[in-house]
Amino acid sequence: MPRDANPSRRSAPASSTIRQGPVRRAGGATPRKRGECDLAEVRLQEGESLENALRRFKRKVQQEDIVKEVKRHSFYLKPGEKMRVKQALARKRNRKKSRRDND
Repeated sequence: MPRDANPSRRSAPASSTIRQGPVRRAGGATPRKRGECDLAEVRLQEGESLENALRRFKRKVQQEDIVKEVKRHSFYLKPGEKMRVKQALARKRNRKKSRRDND
């Protein structure tokens, strides 16, 4: 099946909300499919400018570490490489902690 033939991959039309992720129903949580998660969503408030809503959206994305998560999943790391990265971060944390303790 060609990639373009899948209707679920087509983008939704623009609306008055700035959002990323699945649409939520008013009744509560939506059932999740595999690989789907809740992401930042900002609704325009009464009389709010688009710039303010965009600022709130950016702040929310930063707080939820969405960009960090996307970068982490942008390429595959072999298990051994993942372990080495994890150990390097632990060494870095320990060096930083020991520097703070010495001061």
